[in-house]
Amino acid sequence: MSKQGKIGVTSENIFPVIKKFLYSEHDIFLRELVSNAVDASQKLRTLASAGEYKGELGELDVRISFDPEAKTITVSDRGIGMTAEEVEKYINQIAFSGAEEFLDKYKDDKVAIIGHFGLGFYSSFMVSSRVEIQTKSYKEGAEAVHWSCEGSPEYILEAGSRTERGTDIILHIDSESEEFLSRDRLSALLNKYCKFLPIPIIFGKKQEWKDGAYVDTEEDNQINDTHPAWTKKPSELKDEDYIQFYHQLYPQTFEEPLFWIHLNVDYPFNLTGILYFPKVKNQMELQRNKIQLYANQVFVTEEVEGIVPEYLTLLHGVLDSPDIPLNVSRSYLQSDAQVKKISNHIAKKVADRLDELFRNERPLFEEKWESLKVFVQYGMLSDEKFYERAVKFDLLTDLDGKYFTLEEYRTLTESEQTDKDGQLVWLYTNDKEGQYSAIERAREKGYSVLVLDGPLDVHAISQLEQKLEKTRFVRVDSDSIAKLIVKDEAKESHLSAEEQKTLSEIFKARLPKDEKRNYSVVFEALGAEADAVLITQGEFMRRMQEMARLQPGMNFYGDLPEGYNVVLNSDHPLLSRLLSSEKSEIEPKLQSLRTELAEQTKLVEDARSTQSAKKPEEVTATEREELSALAAKQAEIEGKINAELRAFGDREPLVGQLVDLALLGSGLLTGEALAAFIRRSQQLL
Repeated sequence: MSKQGKIGVTSENIFPVIKKFLYSEHDIFLRELVSNAVDASQKLRTLASAGEYKGELGELDVRISFDPEAKTITVSDRGIGMTAEEVEKYINQIAFSGAEEFLDKYKDDKVAIIGHFGLGFYSSFMVSSRVEIQTKSYKEGAEAVHWSCEGSPEYILEAGSRTERGTDIILHIDSESEEFLSRDRLSALLNKYCKFLPIPIIFGKKQEWKDGAYVDTEEDNQINDTHPAWTKKPSELKDEDYIQFYHQLYPQTFEEPLFWIHLNVDYPFNLTGILYFPKVKNQMELQRNKIQLYANQVFVTEEVEGIVPEYLTLLHGVLDSPDIPLNVSRSYLQSDAQVKKISNHIAKKVADRLDELFRNERPLFEEKWESLKVFVQYGMLSDEKFYERAVKFDLLTDLDGKYFTLEEYRTLTESEQTDKDGQLVWLYTNDKEGQYSAIERAREKGYSVLVLDGPLDVHAISQLEQKLEKTRFVRVDSDSIAKLIVKDEAKESHLSAEEQKTLSEIFKARLPKDEKRNYSVVFEALGAEADAVLITQGEFMRRMQEMARLQPGMNFYGDLPEGYNVVLNSDHPLLSRLLSSEKSEIEPKLQSLRTELAEQTKLVEDARSTQSAKKPEEVTATEREELSALAAKQAEIEGKINAELRAFGDREPLVGQLVDLALLGSGLLTGEALAAFIRRSQQLL
């Protein structure tokens, strides 16, 4: 028997397309060929169990070998093989698929069919200049067949040399792909794609170190575990089995997982797998794409976005489902109805497992919370259904390390931390050391302070403010203690407007000159016992800037300078002392300027009053110019007064000391300014 012919393709250009575009990674050829070989082996086992094959099965395994001299890679199996007619149908006519036909015939037996024997086979041309098949069917009286093709629609079909059932695929590797003619390279690919296939995969012999080199032993080198943990029933596994499998998946990970979820669904879709919650020592260790996707134990990808909700891509583990369409775009996956069902099921199972652990083993749940927190928050932020489930076990942590559910914390704080408008105010810190002074002021008032220093906390509290009734979060250093939770109407400052303006200019002289920070002087009557000067940062703008650092779309806020309020306590005796010093030292010099300013201000006000009595079109250009000149003269006099006040502030040690103490208390005094403060403090002593 010898025949030449053309493969049944619709285009002469099919092979260049396969070579360049069928798969994004050329190393996938090995997965496809080994999967097909496993498929052929499983088919024979199914035929035998159905009584359609009476012969001996023997050792059903798949063997991979390579010859660097001949530049060949061979994948061999002892499966069903093919007759000449089947080669014509399944190899030469790409539109047909032996796997599809077989699955349709044996669908009630739930046979594990992997891949499609057709295009999967043609992936071999991505790395080969010529491909050969030596095959012999399991059918009684079948003759061996040899097929050969050099990457064009022409092929040769003739009598083969194989003496027992099964198939050899021989790849003649092209010059661009000789990297695959290496034991280490092939071993790495087999370990990546085939380490959990259900049929033994043999790659050469096991090696041992002898006489300064690795040498082959007599023992076959089986690279796969044919019965991985996720294919077993949960009742068959102990905790140590799950942990051992975790380290089998991630041999470079030494930490044990927090806990796991074993998935086992066969209706309305097929899904098995084990998902692990990894232990997180610090938030910078979070890694996506650690879930491995399999189709009937064949590795597909670690990029599972679109198959599981985005927040669950932070988990580790394995998912295995023949119902997830492969080699399609992510947008297609996200719109696929079956994939949506699978995704929703996984999310529900994760939420149920967390809820179960919280209800039944709360001390253990709290112990693991710091690692679980980012998963829970990410889920609540991105999935409304998950939020509804997780709000029952979302925890808050206070300064003493105590854990509270949202409802528990409301009960704890609503009597003391509800403001005059009925808003419940939850104070928090994201830096216990840097905000220590503000924390102490809050504690002295009997307020509870939460610790919210995680990477998603700023987003999480914004969401909770929208969800929870009359509740807001305020950072403990964002305002004076009286304004954090306003219980009564604010006390008015006893300082006159002129005195406030004078002190404002004096203190501006000693505020840091920083393009990235803006400082505004404000006055509050905080009581004589409170600090003379403190620095606060408004909640809204600061939170927007923190969110901008995690959200590229909020660059507007991220580019703005940070805004701080320098709060001068009008009740403090040190401010009265400064005013007395200013009045005795500076005011005599300013008397004539202040008189001149009063006169100039009267001129400006009279000119504006005259113009405001007229319609805009009735005001002449000369009148506008005169008002502008009067205002400029007024500003000039004010500038001279302010310059004198700032010069006083600049040389007055008390002003510098008060400003630096406030900066120090807010963690804003660093570098040269801190060194100068220390020197000045020593001199004052």
